[in-house]
Amino acid sequence: MPGTCVIGLQWGDEAKGKVVDLLTEQHDIVVRYQGGANAGHTVVTGGETFKLSLVPSGIFRPGVQCVIAGGVVLNPAALIDEINALETRGVPVDGKLIVSDRAHVIFPWHFEEDRLLNQECTSGEAIGTTMRGIGPCYRDKVGRSLAVRFGDMYRADFAEKIERVIAVKGRMLDGLSEGANGVLFDPASIYEEYRGFAERLAPLVADTTTYLLDAVEADKRVLFRGPRGRCWTSTTAPFRL
Repeated sequence: MPGTCVIGLQWGDEAKGKVVDLLTEQHDIVVRYQGGANAGHTVVTGGETFKLSLVPSGIFRPGVQCVIAGGVVLNPAALIDEINALETRGVPVDGKLIVSDRAHVIFPWHFEEDRLLNQECTSGEAIGTTMRGIGPCYRDKVGRSLAVRFGDMYRADFAEKIERVIAVKGRMLDGLSEGANGVLFDPASIYEEYRGFAERLAPLVADTTTYLLDAVEADKRVLFRGPRGRCWTSTTAPFRL
């Protein structure tokens, strides 16, 4: 298969981004296939410094297609901020980036769950979370019942899905916080916010599974970038194109 996969052997900060950047010119497609908007990587090009968390560094190379695949848990606000920052500095994104409709979405309850679990359930020992909702979103992905995929935001029942998830999450988070603050989420405001995210990102959303399978069949050179060495754990075992 015409594919190269770059992963790490530790927890990060191993210069994987540098290796990916060096290999990109030998590939047609660069894929971010797991992880979320974590620390990311720094790219220096044309005398300018860019910090990326979600968008693959191939975005700076002409003729290279960038893909955020279904194994990523996606914070839409973070992705939009990153895209806006690139475009403001003259880096085109339209036509160079596609986002999987099967990527799972990070919501406000994931941030709260991250905070409460780190605060209440670790006996004061830090687990290393960045409080960005990534772990809790992966738990929902594996659990399925409360998971929301990117494509779900374009469905007619998206508002109802938000209400159903909040009804359950509210009870769960109240239990974690021992009901101290009565964790509350407003389904209507969250729906409106995420509907806006969905509209902004709609031109980028695609079936990346089909796209990448077709690319491999056409002998396109594909570079897969993983964020850390734990490539085949429960968070990524169902390898997602």
